[in-house]
Amino acid sequence: MSDKNAMIHFRLNPRSGVPPYRQLVDQVRQMVSLGLLRAGDQLPSVREVMRQITINPNTVHRAYRDLEAEGLVEGRQGRGTFIVEVGTPPTTPKRQAELHEDLVVWIEKARLAGMNDEAIMALVTLAVQSKTVAKEKVIP
Repeated sequence: MSDKNAMIHFRLNPRSGVPPYRQLVDQVRQMVSLGLLRAGDQLPSVREVMRQITINPNTVHRAYRDLEAEGLVEGRQGRGTFIVEVGTPPTTPKRQAELHEDLVVWIEKARLAGMNDEAIMALVTLAVQSKTVAKEKVIP
């Protein structure tokens, strides 16, 4: 296993209501979209994921199969599961860090205004969805 693999650590939130395989899929998608995983990077083996988070191997296999069906990864017989060629992130890692810091500051303001995490997530989701709708209306 390469050093790059050792840096990928999955985590599960048993209280989220999201099935464990879906949490793994979402985490890989997130790492790819942030540029933390790139084409050619290898995901941890099923055995390694089991060691990290004590999970049933069938759950990990299902997550990897779903990622493969989406075209995000490919399994290579006897070699492992690898990220396939994906577009570059729309922003640089430095810019992403700046945006993250801005978001952390905004979240703190929302909490000081009395919002709980659920309300904050709902507001962010609404903002993302309304922005998407606005883009769709502008583009003929």
